[in-house]
Amino acid sequence: MSLLTRRRLLRRAALSATAAGAARTGLAGATAAGVAAATALGGCDSPPERRTDSELDRGLRFPPDFGWGAATSAYQIEGAAKEDGRGESVWDTFSRTPGRTRNGDTGDVAADHYHRYAQDLDLMRDLRLRSYRFSISWPRIQADGSGRPNQRGLDFYRRIVDGLHERGIAPMATLFHWDLPQALQDDGGWENRDTAERFADYADVVFRALGERVPVWLTINEPKTVVQNGYLTGHHAPGHQDPAAAYLVAHHLQLAHGLAVQALRASGMPGRIGPALNLHPCYPADDSAEAAAATTLYDGYENRLYLDSVFKGAYPQDVLADLGPDSRMARGIRDGDLKIISSPVDLLAVQYYTPIYVTGSGDTVRKWPTSEADWQQIYPEGLYDTLTRVTRDYGRVPITITENGLPCPDAPGPDGTIDDAGRIAFLRDHLAVAHRAIRDGVPLESYHVWSLMDNFEWNEGYEERWGLIYVDYPTQRRLFKRSAHWYRDVIRRNGL
Repeated sequence: MSLLTRRRLLRRAALSATAAGAARTGLAGATAAGVAAATALGGCDSPPERRTDSELDRGLRFPPDFGWGAATSAYQIEGAAKEDGRGESVWDTFSRTPGRTRNGDTGDVAADHYHRYAQDLDLMRDLRLRSYRFSISWPRIQADGSGRPNQRGLDFYRRIVDGLHERGIAPMATLFHWDLPQALQDDGGWENRDTAERFADYADVVFRALGERVPVWLTINEPKTVVQNGYLTGHHAPGHQDPAAAYLVAHHLQLAHGLAVQALRASGMPGRIGPALNLHPCYPADDSAEAAAATTLYDGYENRLYLDSVFKGAYPQDVLADLGPDSRMARGIRDGDLKIISSPVDLLAVQYYTPIYVTGSGDTVRKWPTSEADWQQIYPEGLYDTLTRVTRDYGRVPITITENGLPCPDAPGPDGTIDDAGRIAFLRDHLAVAHRAIRDGVPLESYHVWSLMDNFEWNEGYEERWGLIYVDYPTQRRLFKRSAHWYRDVIRRNGL
């Protein structure tokens, strides 16, 4: 990898919308007052007119069997970090390292879901959820990432799955949502090809324990975020800044996905399976040929690197050329790897948060208001463009939206209610474009709000609240926000 490419990758990561807390660019060429005015309209400070019409019935009905859901992940909500045989994960190590997370927060307790899961399942029932997307903690199943499974861990997830069925909610289980066992990280983590093999073994254990009761499996959650945030910027676990390693990690994560797909097929279990990819539509920041060219390459790193390998059995040539023939990724690809990675899947999970605007120099600029997460530009049309692009470029693979949401400065008012009108407006606008995508031929099956409840938001700790349900962390009391009541009504009438 050339020095120039290393610099480009580090700059790209620093400016990428997926690098939470790293993207603090202003609107190129705009006045400071203009940027301030745009930001004032974003996030949860919605314009007054949006507060009055967000809950009106707009007559937009979804297909009768549409899967209305919400999403969480294990490390962000479970807590019980040292209980019942759970091993250490990279996020235990990272969050307990001084200076790595805001306020030194950890997921040791989080939302205490491990002990309060029955109450939380009842809340899902009260929300009328039809689908619940959650993740399984690898170190809770295999403390060191391999070997004999921990029966207490399997039993916990069996109780979750059974409880969902008892309440008429379909389980959607993610095998890996970033909490790699620390023992595997000590042996090289995702830089080590063997970790992909260990992941397939772990997946097989889980499939055989839970498979008959889980209709949908997701393999790897957001491999791009592990690559960019974990190995380029270093502000996610394992906290490295190593461009040479980053895209070898990308390959091994994709390989792990393919091996897990093959493991499900070999197990004979009936579930459907696919990856969970955070896709960011990339647009030229201006009309120049330079911006168009830079945007194409940017899209290669953000989207095609992960989509092409799964659906076309090849990595995009422009990305490989940019990395160089001597890159660790190029040297790490073996004969047959792309065939494994492109093992046929049953669906694609899409996670949408923000667009990216690229200049001719390969930098990014902000065009839209941002949420409290300053990397997130609020642009619902980007969801429509993403969904239709996937269908146009990769065929009519069934799609589920497994994350979409924004953080708000939620706090109970004097009467105890939590009025997050901005979140309602955000969800309403994104659901409207999802409805239009279905009307225009996108095979969208379900939608999951991020997140079901407030939780540990990675390096941001407990500062950002993304949930429909408010969690008072000192008491672990749960409260429905206004958005939860609104979403329940959306589900009741099957639309907006």
